[in-house]
Amino acid sequence: MLNSVLPYSSHDFARAIIMPNLVPPVVRASDAAAYKERILSAVPEGHDFSPLMTLYLTETTEADDVEQAAKSGLISAVKLYPAGATTNSDNGVRDFDKVSGVLERMAEIGLPLLVHGEVTDFDVDIFDREAVFIERILEPLRTRLPDLKIVMEHITTKEGADYVKSGNEKLGATITTHHLIINRNDILVGGIKPDYYCLPVAKREEHRQALVSLATSGHSRVFLGTDSAPHTQTNKYSCCGCAGIFTSINSISCLAHVFENKNALDKLEAFTSLNGAAFYGLAPNTKMLTLIKETAPITLSKQIWTEDGPVTVFDPGFDLFWRVEP
Repeated sequence: MLNSVLPYSSHDFARAIIMPNLVPPVVRASDAAAYKERILSAVPEGHDFSPLMTLYLTETTEADDVEQAAKSGLISAVKLYPAGATTNSDNGVRDFDKVSGVLERMAEIGLPLLVHGEVTDFDVDIFDREAVFIERILEPLRTRLPDLKIVMEHITTKEGADYVKSGNEKLGATITTHHLIINRNDILVGGIKPDYYCLPVAKREEHRQALVSLATSGHSRVFLGTDSAPHTQTNKYSCCGCAGIFTSINSISCLAHVFENKNALDKLEAFTSLNGAAFYGLAPNTKMLTLIKETAPITLSKQIWTEDGPVTVFDPGFDLFWRVEP
């Protein structure tokens, strides 16, 4: 799968935060080093791509291992998955007291914590889990560790948008391409659409509009996180379909459409290329992408083929006219 999808990522993106929820997960520095080597070996010739590695936070993660990996430059962040929140998250955190030492060390050394911001309590409705996470976990955590840099990954609600706006320079947020375009009607109306199923799940239209307003506002602590996830059709259409949407191929074209509709094309570069780098303390990339608006819709692949089977490319539901120049 890595060999099949990486060429599409590295075509438009020169670097990416690499999620650690593999099987088995990327828990220790040695795991991250091995995974980075696999990624680099799969980068096509002529493509410039830097994987920014992360570690998967577990209740047995060692603070010293995290610090050494960070200081060596191997990792750029640690990812927090509440246990059971998303794909391959069973090894995630259940008891936050057991990870307090690691979080304290991260605050000391300035290493960002990336959070999948949902509670997993069965009695909390799936559409309310982000808002409850902010209230129960994120706000108390930020109060206890004010120096900890946190990225709210793939926010999906107005509550999430409002919370990041109310934060300080230690709080950032990413928004996916697909959450700027689809709402829960797209998943459920007219029959279930497995290709639109992701976690966090898409919410009401009012939440999508809040995300679009935030992304196109030019807010300096909000940036693109595609969360592109290549699951095969077999796994997406099974009795317990995988959560995730594959957007690497058409993210830039889709985003140009969204930003143009809000008369905010002048804000697109900051959202995709500048704000995230600044939050992570990285210099902006020096190479540029050129986008060209065609008079007729562009044609992009609807599927890619892998040794494990076909992977469906995100369908935004409208024609795309913005093309990334090769």
